[in-house]
Amino acid sequence: MAFTLEQRTAFSTWEEARSGLVAAIEAAGILVMVSGIVGSNSHRRLDPGEFRGFTIIDDYAPVVFVNGADTKAAQIFTLAHELGHVWLGQSALDSPRMDVHAEHDLEPWCNAVAAELLVPEADLRQHHDPDRDLVEEAGRLARRYKVSRLVVLHSLYDARLVAWERFRASYREELERAAERPYTAGGDYYRTQPVRMSRRFTRAVVASALEGQTL
Repeated sequence: MAFTLEQRTAFSTWEEARSGLVAAIEAAGILVMVSGIVGSNSHRRLDPGEFRGFTIIDDYAPVVFVNGADTKAAQIFTLAHELGHVWLGQSALDSPRMDVHAEHDLEPWCNAVAAELLVPEADLRQHHDPDRDLVEEAGRLARRYKVSRLVVLHSLYDARLVAWERFRASYREELERAAERPYTAGGDYYRTQPVRMSRRFTRAVVASALEGQTL
């Protein structure tokens, strides 16, 4: 899967970065579906507080689903987290929290994989400015890596650049700020359907229909 840090930092928005990551994952043969609603009912929103994504393992066509009601930055992390499950070959339903110590090794491992994939520690150490205010620094680094401040804060803690208590307090504050941000739904139905159903899957169905193999 080719999706380098240099490519990601070149994107101007988190939306572009997410689309680029989805394209790279689907090019590797993994179907990616992103939706923030139940079926086609725009009034039934999927709650990120209940789940952020899931993985269904299949030898031929593994599937990664991402809760589109989450922020774009959170969706990017969920994509990377679910990739961890694909690499392990284990299906999972996840709410990848990073501010708690889990009893089992699987979720922390997938979180660690996602964090290193999105915010490589060596690069973080090179670009981190310890003299900046932590909130401002997290925002600056989030823009570089196209991830959320939450991911940056945890990466700083993992790299032992921020103490646990300071990390935990800042993480909870950022969670509260994120919860206050309004969710916006909508958009052109025919433009969002390929994203919701997987562009790779949609292309396969359309091609099959045009060839007369599918009614």
